[in-house]
Amino acid sequence: MKVLLIDDHPLILAALQSVIQGLGDGVTVSAADSGASARETLRQDASYDLVLLDLHLGDADGFDLLGELRSRYPALPVVVISASDRTSDVIRAIDMGAMGFVPKRATNETLVEALQQVISGGVYVPPMSMGSEHSAQFSQSPYVRQVQQESRDSGFQTMPSLHQLGLTPRQTDVLHLLLKGQPNKLIARELGLSVETVKDHVAAVLRALGVSSRTQAVIAVSQILQKQNGLQHSSSWHSR
Repeated sequence: MKVLLIDDHPLILAALQSVIQGLGDGVTVSAADSGASARETLRQDASYDLVLLDLHLGDADGFDLLGELRSRYPALPVVVISASDRTSDVIRAIDMGAMGFVPKRATNETLVEALQQVISGGVYVPPMSMGSEHSAQFSQSPYVRQVQQESRDSGFQTMPSLHQLGLTPRQTDVLHLLLKGQPNKLIARELGLSVETVKDHVAAVLRALGVSSRTQAVIAVSQILQKQNGLQHSSSWHSR
């Protein structure tokens, strides 16, 4: 697996390289210390499997670069690594197609768990954002609340799964592509369906999750996956 780190702080780059290389023997890590360097690196070699992107670069706005990467390399997963954990930034990044958002103050263990979740096809968002003062921007899914309640009651022993959403196989396919940030037109092309049929499936997925937007769906599924994996986040965060 080839990973590209984009961050203009040498110490952060060195720390991230060390953590990511610990994911496995077959992991190779390259670093870019600017937006210009990242563009040139990908222009010369677009075969990377994962990008970790800092939002604050000296020569580029991280959100602008995220949008550019998603447009030019739609199949390349991008995980945002940021000093911010504001809900507004998390939502904006996920809205723009990021497959994860990890605050820099997270522990190494949390970063590894987040990257493993993304590598396996999931999406990672920091659970703290769901309880922030900005949480009114989206409502938690009733299904997520059920997961949270059952996890408390069962001690993570009998967790409900995404299968219990009652989605059809085709709706599950649509959800998988939706989590990759693909628009309806690309989902339709990938699955050989009409755009109208895809719209119907997306609507059914949102209803099943009890949410009203794609971003809310991504966040809800991320929380469900975290609960299913038994991730204990209470010890994964540091105070500044």
